Amino acid sequence: MPSFARPCFAIFGLLIGLMGHALAQDQPQDIKVLAGIVPPFVMQQDGGPAGFSIDLWNEIATRLSLKTDYEVTSDLDGMADKLRSGEVKAIVTGAYYTTERDREFDFSYPILEAGLQIMVRETGGTGETPLRDVLGLLFSRSAAMWLGVAFLIIIVPAHLVWLLDRGTEDSTSPGRAYWPGILHAMTWATTALVSQVQQMPRQWFARLFGLLWMFAGVVFIALYTAQLTATLTVQQIHGAINGPDDLPGKRVGTIAQSVAADYLASIKAQIQQFSSYDEMFKALQDQKVDALLMPSPSLRYYAAHQGEGLVKLVGPEFRRQDIGFVFPLGDPLRRKVSSTLLALREDGTYERLYQKWFGDDEQ
Repeated sequence: MPSFARPCFAIFGLLIGLMGHALAQDQPQDIKVLAGIVPPFVMQQDGGPAGFSIDLWNEIATRLSLKTDYEVTSDLDGMADKLRSGEVKAIVTGAYYTTERDREFDFSYPILEAGLQIMVRETGGTGETPLRDVLGLLFSRSAAMWLGVAFLIIIVPAHLVWLLDRGTEDSTSPGRAYWPGILHAMTWATTALVSQVQQMPRQWFARLFGLLWMFAGVVFIALYTAQLTATLTVQQIHGAINGPDDLPGKRVGTIAQSVAADYLASIKAQIQQFSSYDEMFKALQDQKVDALLMPSPSLRYYAAHQGEGLVKLVGPEFRRQDIGFVFPLGDPLRRKVSSTLLALREDGTYERLYQKWFGDDEQ
């Protein structure tokens, strides 16, 4: 072989190698991602997965030359385990940023900012029967407060009547000893408060005080009745749950191991956790829970579609946080996806997709 031919073959081989590398780079990279069914982020349709997160990820995948294999699941509780085990490359449903999750996973640039909101049935909030309305009212915080006040104000007149009217058979307290004489006096003060007293004190000063106490009792009972009536009326019109302050002690449904579940635990609500949205919404309609607490976009979508006329949102949207795609810790794909998300916002693609699924509301 001529000596000059050897460099030519070497150059030709180098060119073939570079072309092969370039062609390999042009081939889409196959990746498997997990998409949990959370309308309107991810929904299962006849043609495959759809939703805001799906449209957004498809746009990102196109620009990064990624060929996506979607694993769609309704079991939201087990998604993190599949990401830990390496079965999937990312979770594209989107999840709230939290300190605990950030220790174990990496998040993309935010795809949305949203807060938590409360959903109740349209039948008045809790679907109470008249008996449950009455029992709920009698054992409410307002009733307990008024009964506590009544007990405290009974103590003073009871002691005063015991001091002024005791020691004779026809007096309020037949004996002169404090015990059980004070019990007789408290019984009289309680019955006088509700205008059901059977006898007046024997001593004239005690009797005068008794009349004044009975008049005070009429005023107290009128105020107490007005308060309970107003409370019951508000519950009938608006429901027993009207915002976050009404959730403690109530039966509230949410998705297991979610930010909403952590919040409900912190306020001592009776948490019922579900692994899928369908189970959760069914529990609300079957009156197994009094309310649902979830990210606002998902509840708003359900209320405007499958739940139209059956459910309603109450109270403000609160605890707004960023939502992003989730990746294994240290995965280099996360940086590429975040850069592409920024590009989508800059060129208007993100805005177009947002309006498609959420309308013209503020992001």
